[in-house]
Amino acid sequence: MDAATLAETLTSQSLFADCERDELADIIARAQVRAFKAGQPLIAQGDKGDTLYIVLKGLARVSMVAANGREIVLDYAEPGHVLGEIAFLDGGERTASVDAIDPVEALCLSRAAFADIIERHKGLSLRLLKAMARRLRQNNAVIEADRAYTSGPRLARFLLRLIMGGEGADAGSEARLKIALSQGELGNFAGMSREQINRQLSAWADSGIVALKTGRVTILDREALVDIAEAW
Repeated sequence: MDAATLAETLTSQSLFADCERDELADIIARAQVRAFKAGQPLIAQGDKGDTLYIVLKGLARVSMVAANGREIVLDYAEPGHVLGEIAFLDGGERTASVDAIDPVEALCLSRAAFADIIERHKGLSLRLLKAMARRLRQNNAVIEADRAYTSGPRLARFLLRLIMGGEGADAGSEARLKIALSQGELGNFAGMSREQINRQLSAWADSGIVALKTGRVTILDREALVDIAEAW
């Protein structure tokens, strides 16, 4: 992999999205490529965070166990996602676990190698701070909106995040989700009960907005789902 390919792979919200090509080339040169089998953990909540991961291939599930013992699904990481950056940067424990859903290939960067890269590229620290601030602003907006939305709009927003290509995908008539989720798993992701999920999906299926078949949700009318997601 070269710097241009890595730049194309990184998502716009990535910690390294604003990096220069020579900085990305240094990251590639100092990182190692590791492969993880489906079901294999990349990161375990509570462990030391001395490695950063950049997903190159596959799909991974990001989750955490809250103080009350409840599991919360935080995200599904695709190619371009950076994983483990919080503990990697502050030296604390991992705040979440990451498990491969499909076989995953990732660039793995040690903290020592990263410190050398920061030393070599003086402008990188400021770009990383801006990227972290941008993500914090986006996360705050998502949290505020999710609290304000009722269950229907909230579920619509999370389904749009799971569509192949994300919320910026083509607003065509039909779209598939990245992964087949049970209603319980979808509830963990959207912060809703299984009963709420079942009731809402059934209503949307009756209206022709989604199709439900063998555990998969297919979006039949993405524009209608967008309208619901934006409703207060």
